[in-house]
Amino acid sequence: MTGISRQARQWRVRRDFTALKWTAAAAFCVLGFVSGDVRAVILCVGGALLLGGFALYDVVAPVRLAADDQGLTVVTGVARRRRVLWPEITNIRVAETTRYGLRWSLLEIETAESLHLFSSFELGTSCMEAADDLYRLRPA
Repeated sequence: MTGISRQARQWRVRRDFTALKWTAAAAFCVLGFVSGDVRAVILCVGGALLLGGFALYDVVAPVRLAADDQGLTVVTGVARRRRVLWPEITNIRVAETTRYGLRWSLLEIETAESLHLFSSFELGTSCMEAADDLYRLRPA
């Protein structure tokens, strides 16, 4: 045995969303400089920096959640990873929210000290599928 878990699973940001963020950031830059208006340049460059920051975060920390037979590894902050053992986890649930005609869900992983939230965009799959996988991996 090499010490590698056979039950390891990772959830990562989809690459097409990251590419879309980079493309939109570049489009904002081009649009701002083509317009010729100083205010448009400022707004477009600001939008490009914001989208570029989100895209860079996806590149620096693409795996947002990983699970194995020992516990979970979650991304906290910009690129810090925190190891959470299974006994520390008090609850895993999917919270569904509807507001302004839009509906979305979040995967919530709760410990005694913290609450970790993940969207389906961060996980690359639906929150319900990720929760089901976590329940299967979690020791009884």
